[in-house]
Amino acid sequence: MDVVRMSTVFLDLDGTLTDPKPGITRSVIHALQKLGLPAPEEDELKWVIGPALIDSFARLGVSDPDLALAAYRERYTDVGLFENAPFDGVHEVLDRLSAKHRLCIMTAKPHAYATRITEKFGITPYMFREYGPELDGTRNDKGELLAYALADLGADAADCVMVGDRHHDFDAARVNGMASVAVTWGYGNEEEYRSASMICRELRHLPEAVEVALGMD
Repeated sequence: MDVVRMSTVFLDLDGTLTDPKPGITRSVIHALQKLGLPAPEEDELKWVIGPALIDSFARLGVSDPDLALAAYRERYTDVGLFENAPFDGVHEVLDRLSAKHRLCIMTAKPHAYATRITEKFGITPYMFREYGPELDGTRNDKGELLAYALADLGADAADCVMVGDRHHDFDAARVNGMASVAVTWGYGNEEEYRSASMICRELRHLPEAVEVALGMD
């Protein structure tokens, strides 16, 4: 009897399914100001959306990134978390994707925060699993997190695709032998997109892009 192979679509959250810019950038500014450091304007901090924040604070020149992260969470945990919104058309696209594939969140945002966001915005029902690092930094590296998810699911990378907006998503897919789709409505740039297996420029076309990516060797 033929074995049906389950295809899995790993979906980044920030910049892919939701637009988290106000909450993240304002909470970064709050943290910098609390530490008595100069804070850029919100639009100058778009690059912090995607990578692990501990790394972003180090890039901002903070001498104690852990302290900055604690200050960030003071605001983000109950305020910034929900200064966020799904991109228009996300639920319709998730309807189409979930009809054919197993969907999983794959985010650099701590799992404890991500699940509150997906619940708030009606994304949870579409997801088979939701993966994110722990608050203590365990599995902060997205490649490590994706490897953990593959093992947890017992999935073959050849039957999976990673969808995201930043190079961290595509890098993680590549080190795990997985195809990837770059989406352009988030916070990446053309140079980052070129490292993905393929590019999707409109949310409504994502299901078709996933099908193509899953067919790539």
